[in-house]
Amino acid sequence: MKRFVYELSESWKIAVAQMRSNMTRSTLTALGVIIGIVAVTLMGTAIGGIQVGFDKSMAIFGDDVLYVGQWPWKNVDDWWNYRDRRKIKTEYAEGLNRMIAMTPNSNLTIAIPTSSVYRGIKYTDSEVNNVLVRGTVSDYLITSTFDFKEGRFFNDLESRDGANVCVIGYDVADALFPSAGPIDKSVLINGQPFKVIGVISRQGSFLGLFSLDSIVVMPLPAFQKYFTAKSEAEILVKVKDKTKLADAKDELTGLMRRVRGLPSEKKDDFSINEQQALKSTLDPIKNSIAIAGLFITGLSLFVGAIGIMNITFVSVKERTKEIGTRKALGARRRTILLQFLIESTALCLLGGFIGLSFAYLMCFGIGKAFPSFPIRFSFGLVLASMIVSVMTGLISGFAPAWTASRLDPVTALRYE
Repeated sequence: MKRFVYELSESWKIAVAQMRSNMTRSTLTALGVIIGIVAVTLMGTAIGGIQVGFDKSMAIFGDDVLYVGQWPWKNVDDWWNYRDRRKIKTEYAEGLNRMIAMTPNSNLTIAIPTSSVYRGIKYTDSEVNNVLVRGTVSDYLITSTFDFKEGRFFNDLESRDGANVCVIGYDVADALFPSAGPIDKSVLINGQPFKVIGVISRQGSFLGLFSLDSIVVMPLPAFQKYFTAKSEAEILVKVKDKTKLADAKDELTGLMRRVRGLPSEKKDDFSINEQQALKSTLDPIKNSIAIAGLFITGLSLFVGAIGIMNITFVSVKERTKEIGTRKALGARRRTILLQFLIESTALCLLGGFIGLSFAYLMCFGIGKAFPSFPIRFSFGLVLASMIVSVMTGLISGFAPAWTASRLDPVTALRYE
């Protein structure tokens, strides 16, 4: 063991001396590994960021909320069957809540009616278009995940009376009120004045497809008074125990069939959606992107490994006589093998360290330039990159090191 430790330390000294004596060649050789590590690290960081953004986007739907709608949250081939379904009505929520209250040990807590449409919002000379206008009840907060930057949500009295009050999203407030407070100001929605009583904190976007901050929420009776055409209703149902989501979904299916008056021989003419269903649809896409990205970036690391192998073979040829001398003086095959493995590994470690430094600086710059993109430069990623560097050095250096260890000392000493 003591001899092995000595050989290991001597091999590292020789490796450092070789890199110093051939600085330009070592740098150029390590360049392939540097580029590979930068590519792999940036891709790993991007995949981690995508995962964070994905999880954050999924969180807005809540893992304990079921969504009753006309369409399922997935691609369907027989879309015409869903198109011809009866519309979902907000009145269904009242019937569901009565049945939930009468059901002993129900897995459901409350049903919240919502109805939505896209409209423009105006305040004096400022206007924001394509804003999601949603009508609901005061209990909507039970199923939502947002917080308030300022103000409040409308209360039960305002909800039942259909008061012309609203809560606006962060982007809407920022666009209409860049230098003034929006609370108690009146905005025009569909030509009708609504008093702003609250501003929702920034929520971000859902997978970059649409902003969750471009929203206005108002009492459902007020919504139904002014927005009847092209609105889409949806029922949000809170589940008591998210570990029993399947049971809750079965219970809700039965209650919805009763509300819709469906006989036993007819199929469901509604869809009950959940976060997990959307996640299972999007997961294969996300995983395919990750696999394709790592494969492509892995090719650059493979090219770097070929360069390391090539230069190690050159080094073996250049030092054939030295190898013969060392073996004639008693060096064992293991010692020669270890020496060249350490040299190739040292080059890869140097490349890995430099590559990680560049990758960190690039991630820092990307984070500053695009603050909305979640950058994750984790310790696990650093550790993985260094392990990849070591493995690259060992694998790419093994064939040359094996060749060197098998040289005949007499032949090697006569090599010119």
